[in-house]
Amino acid sequence: MTKFTDLKLDPKVLKAIEEAGYETPTPIQAGAIPHALEGRDVLGIAQTGTGKTASFTLPMITLLAKGRARARMPRSLVLCPTRELAAQVAENFDTYTKHLKLTKALLIGGVSFKDQDALIDRGVDVLIATPGRLLDHFERGKLLLTGVQIMVVDEADRMLDMGFIPDIERIFSLTPFTRQTLFFSATMAPEIERVTNTFLSNPERIEVARQATTSETIEQGVVFFTASRRDKEASEKRALLRALIDAEGDVCTNAIIFCNRKTDVDIVAKSLQKYGYNAAPIHGDLDQSQRMRTLDGFRDGSVRFLIASDVAARGLDIPSVSHVFNYDVPSHAEDYVHRIGRTGRAGRKGKALTLWTKRDEKYFDAIEKLVQKEIPRLGLPEGLSEKIGESSASRGAPERASSGKSFERRGRGDRRRRGDKPEKEQVVEVVETATAPEADVAEAPQAEAPREETRREDNRRNEQRRSERSEGGRNDERRNRDRHDRNRDRDEKVIGLGDHLPEFIALSFEQRRAG
Repeated sequence: MTKFTDLKLDPKVLKAIEEAGYETPTPIQAGAIPHALEGRDVLGIAQTGTGKTASFTLPMITLLAKGRARARMPRSLVLCPTRELAAQVAENFDTYTKHLKLTKALLIGGVSFKDQDALIDRGVDVLIATPGRLLDHFERGKLLLTGVQIMVVDEADRMLDMGFIPDIERIFSLTPFTRQTLFFSATMAPEIERVTNTFLSNPERIEVARQATTSETIEQGVVFFTASRRDKEASEKRALLRALIDAEGDVCTNAIIFCNRKTDVDIVAKSLQKYGYNAAPIHGDLDQSQRMRTLDGFRDGSVRFLIASDVAARGLDIPSVSHVFNYDVPSHAEDYVHRIGRTGRAGRKGKALTLWTKRDEKYFDAIEKLVQKEIPRLGLPEGLSEKIGESSASRGAPERASSGKSFERRGRGDRRRRGDKPEKEQVVEVVETATAPEADVAEAPQAEAPREETRREDNRRNEQRRSERSEGGRNDERRNRDRHDRNRDRDEKVIGLGDHLPEFIALSFEQRRAG
């Protein structure tokens, strides 16, 4: 079995590794570190939680142990898709360089430019950054990338999902052609393949597991959920989540609960807090200081449930996560692999449960196709019906009965608004006639008298209205005829002109007609 002492790492690095409690490298570390120490480009593909961060951190520190950084010109560059992952890489760097005098700078959003500029001006050996903040410093003229000897792209497929590929290509163009490049990811999309073919030179491909596979130490399951009513789906889904947590009991020491939308992250967190669960949200709209406090609380156990968007799905190394709950099925199948990879890390056992609704069908099919296995279907927890209503199998009938009653109420309301009482009476009489004895049927024609009188009264009103319309038409005709006569008399006095014509002009027309 390979040990770290067999990998030709710097003795001071080996001492730090030993103090951290590690002896045996993971497969991705054992495969990537020797090639990286030789200066070759490396393309590492491994499922999440297998130690990819140490795969590039350890050889990079060994290669940089000799030499000195210059102001504004970092010697190495590590690109990460999220602030949290960048901060985690910085922590790993601090752990493994405790016996070496190497400097670092962390360039992420939410932190003052001034403090970051001060670090860059002194010169750093390792620059760890997110693409956006790195380009901000470069465009401000505070940073030069011409001295980069080693460049690392961590979680490359996440870079693609977040739209960072154009920024990555631009950053590559700013670094020397002779640099050493290390690419690490859990999945390898075609677009990432194109980037690697463009910017990596004859890379050594290290693939320790089939792409997009899930760890065998993770127990997976999916719960199919149908709401009793559409307007109650959100509240019943949250009740199902609480029931699943309660069903796990003390085995669920802590958990990450993933939502697709940031608004749902806040709603689910507040809902759990309302019911007495120790929960906190984390997503991209929160301040960086708040996000780091929440992560620190989750690591030290003061926060039991971390409600997260996919910002926490990639690369976060929290080794003791017992459960992952997918409150929403991810719309990208690769995100499922990364989400559940937060549990079952470093050989530990873990459990991942997913809540499925009808609208998630195509996304869930894509997940099973990607991982090439059927995820076990689980039943609803016991006692759930008391929390969210009847089971899915018996929910259709009450809904139909309710809608029928509502329709009947609307029907009566419409008749009241129209004031159509005779029609109601007629319905009652027809029912009575169909079930009454013969003696009662003989009296039925008497009820026709009031209706006949009503019809005659309606006819008289209609005739009166027609007469009034006819009289009005004759009056209009008389007014039009009088108007026509007045105009004709005026035309005989002055042809083609009105009454406002000056008298001296009118006289000339009269003289002409007389002549």
